[in-house]
Amino acid sequence: MVETGIPTLAFLAFILILAAAFDLRQRRIPNLLTLPVMAGGIIYWSAFNGMDGFMHGTGGLFLGIGFLIIFYLMGMMGAGDVKLMGAVGSFLGPQGVFHAFLCSAIIGGLYALFVLARSKAVKQTASRYWMILKGYLGTGQLIYIPPEESELPRLCYGVAISLGTILSVLRPL
Repeated sequence: MVETGIPTLAFLAFILILAAAFDLRQRRIPNLLTLPVMAGGIIYWSAFNGMDGFMHGTGGLFLGIGFLIIFYLMGMMGAGDVKLMGAVGSFLGPQGVFHAFLCSAIIGGLYALFVLARSKAVKQTASRYWMILKGYLGTGQLIYIPPEESELPRLCYGVAISLGTILSVLRPL
């Protein structure tokens, strides 16, 4: 089977950078970006490898979507993120999208920790527990202070998918 070449990987990197930019600016990844890339990956593999290539690209597409669909169904992720991972899979195939998913999950976890550390929610929680501790040390009674209603910050997971995929291609697991 023909391997994914450097021009193809450069094209994929360009698409991933565009997707990350859309996600950061508009908080969405447009279908006009992800759907043609999905088809392009399958066409690329099919043109060079026939039915085996078609199966390779399609398998990567469905596996990429499969990795993230449950998070979308649970309301934790947008559909654009799921389609972006499917587009990655159509170009990298099943094994490549698995590595991209693992790297994206690591990058996504680090990104989430960074965003949470900078958010008001973490600062409010730390302040609340500090007040509970001070109250306990001063009075000997544990007085629970309920949390304020606050929304957790939203993540642009397309950024994590883009960085994780590029990292996985540059340094395969």
